[in-house]
Amino acid sequence: MRVLIVCSKNSGKIAPFIQEQAESLVRIGLDVDYFTIEGKGLKGYLKNKKRLMDKIRLFQPQLIHAHYGLSGLLANLQRQVPVVTTYHGSDINHPKVYPLSRLNMTLSAYNIFVSQKNVDKAGLKKGSALIPCGVDIHFFSPMDKQEARKQLNLMPDKRYVLFAGSFSNKVKNSGLAKEAVKQLEGVKLLELKGYTRQQVAQLMNAVDAVLMTSFTEGSPQFIKEAMACNCPVVSVPVGDVPEVIEGVEGCYLTTYDASDVAAKLQQALAFGQHTEGRPVIIKRGLDAEKVAAQIRDIYQSLITTNH
Repeated sequence: MRVLIVCSKNSGKIAPFIQEQAESLVRIGLDVDYFTIEGKGLKGYLKNKKRLMDKIRLFQPQLIHAHYGLSGLLANLQRQVPVVTTYHGSDINHPKVYPLSRLNMTLSAYNIFVSQKNVDKAGLKKGSALIPCGVDIHFFSPMDKQEARKQLNLMPDKRYVLFAGSFSNKVKNSGLAKEAVKQLEGVKLLELKGYTRQQVAQLMNAVDAVLMTSFTEGSPQFIKEAMACNCPVVSVPVGDVPEVIEGVEGCYLTTYDASDVAAKLQQALAFGQHTEGRPVIIKRGLDAEKVAAQIRDIYQSLITTNH
């Protein structure tokens, strides 16, 4: 089965969760190639049409899988190859982008949403599924905390909290995180920026807790990856986080009040051990291989229907 992944490369690289999903599809026997979009906004995306048509002629995919609504709109400018679109959250939550995503839902052969909140907002009755992106549980796995700290040159006895992204990303709401950590003595907030994927996995094992204070999310990989490393989690109730961490001791939901965030962080730091997040990720089918198998089944049914 030949599948063409259509996605943005505006940040200079393909988003890791898209690439890792594609790699998991390759591991279960699919022939996958990429078409990357360069250009921002609707006009910027649509300028890629000729290059996309050339790629389709060359690769001859049986199916196109677009990531994000605007990528789907570009992919649906042709009507020969069926398009599956995955919506990752910002394309549903952003009021200016949502109408374009709605249009794309009517054009796509199938629509995948990564959180129940996005499913509810879209309100589609058929031709859709809830499938969060999976986690590579072999890559994100528990390791010795002190060994991880040594590899990252972190102090052995300091308390560290890992923030869910770059401080400059406004959606991630770093101001709240910084305000909360200020209320805790001897705790350093680390910015998730400029690390390799391997270093991210090491970080999640090296820190005492991870923290997410975002205004919006879909199904954040950050939380699922931390869970796969058995790292304590503190998060506001964005996207599917409440469902993902539900019932896991050492993982806490907080409001957007800085004192509440600080209190929940204090609880996570006091927990002071590995959580049971990893078995929960596996039990809930959020490992990459299970997700890949679900997606392959959708591809297969569409290809069969279109023949």
